[in-house]
Amino acid sequence: MVITFLVLGLIRFKFQIGFSLLFFLFLHAVVAASFSLLLRFDWWWAPIQFLFPLSAYFLFQQEISPHFYLLILILLSAIFWSTYRSQVPYYPSRSELLAPLLEQISTMNSPRFVDIGSGMGGLLIKLSERRPDGQFLGVEIAPLPWLISYLRGLFNRSRVKFKLGNFYQLNLAEFDVVFCYLSPAAMPSVWHKVKTEMRPGSLFLSYEFIVPDVTPDIVMKINLGGVYLYGWRV
Repeated sequence: MVITFLVLGLIRFKFQIGFSLLFFLFLHAVVAASFSLLLRFDWWWAPIQFLFPLSAYFLFQQEISPHFYLLILILLSAIFWSTYRSQVPYYPSRSELLAPLLEQISTMNSPRFVDIGSGMGGLLIKLSERRPDGQFLGVEIAPLPWLISYLRGLFNRSRVKFKLGNFYQLNLAEFDVVFCYLSPAAMPSVWHKVKTEMRPGSLFLSYEFIVPDVTPDIVMKINLGGVYLYGWRV
């Protein structure tokens, strides 16, 4: 915003040109999106940075009730409950993970499987349907995804247990397989917990994100986009 003000101020001083508010917002959107690209943020940050100020202006013109924005704030807070602290945004698991995960537990008898950051629970429910001999637990810290997963479990009469809370409070020694789809920032601390607690012979699986400086024992390509499932035998 400051950079945009400075640029427009210099142009106005030099050429004596006035600018509308809409033009100012458009220029600000361009500057914000350009900085996202220059700083090498993920590509999707550029359209977000470009559209946000223009969308804010458009919504302001609609004279929408403040209660609507309060409702949106509450909803987003319930989904991204602790992202600021854990640095783990909400990543829904993909359906193409089902077959690879089933392959990894195919030789296990009555596998004890935990999904740390289980989201809305669809993947675990499908896994439990195909492995009725297994024990499946999903742990989710965000209230709304946990509530949805809990209700889905009840509706499907699933044997999966869904727990609201922080997976760092779990004892990973109780499980044969620990699966996660978190973020690069979380992987070093998760790996420390895995190495400290998981029993020899157990398996740690991570979708898309690797453990820094630790070579995985399992690398499975999941889709044409080049996304992988990684595994480490403890």
